[in-house]
Amino acid sequence: MSNWYMLTLVGKDQPGIVARVTTALFEAGSNLGETSMIRLGEYFTVMMMVRSDAGDDALCSVLQPVVDALGLVLHIHAIDGGLHHRPIPDVCILVHGGDRAGIVSQVTSKAAQAGLNILDLESDVGGTESEPIYILQIEGMATQGVESVEKALAPLQADGVKIDVRPIDTLIG
Repeated sequence: MSNWYMLTLVGKDQPGIVARVTTALFEAGSNLGETSMIRLGEYFTVMMMVRSDAGDDALCSVLQPVVDALGLVLHIHAIDGGLHHRPIPDVCILVHGGDRAGIVSQVTSKAAQAGLNILDLESDVGGTESEPIYILQIEGMATQGVESVEKALAPLQADGVKIDVRPIDTLIG
C-alpha cells in the first residue's frame, strides 16, 4: 500500500533547494507526483505530492537535515493521491490595474459567484514604487460558461481595472 503526502516547504530563495529536497526524497525511496515550485519575493516555495511507504514521521526525519541546513519551514499532510484526474482549464482571466487592496478578493469573489473553479492563479506587482500595477492571471473551469464569468467581472472595469476574459481552446489527442 502506498501513502501520499502533500509536502510544503518555504524559505529564503537560494541555489540547491529543489536538488537537495528531491535527492533526499529519492534516496528515501519516495516518488513524486504533481509539484509546484516558485519564487515569490525573496522566498521560494515548494508544494509537492510525494508517495512514500515510510510514513510522515520518516519523511520528516529524512527531510529535517535539509530543512535545517537551508532554513526552510516544512509541513507534511497525508492526502489521497488523486493523480491523473487533473481538470483542464477552459478560461483565462487577465487582470491589470493600479495596485490596491482588494483586487484579488473582488475578482475571485465575482468569478466564483459566476461558477469559476480556479485551477491556477499567479499575481505580480509591476510598474514602479510610486505607480504600482497589479497583474493577475487566473486559469480555471467556467462551470456556468465563459460568458457568465465575463458578465460577472464586467462591473469591476468601472473601477479602473482592465479585465480580459478569454476561452482556452484545448486540443487533446
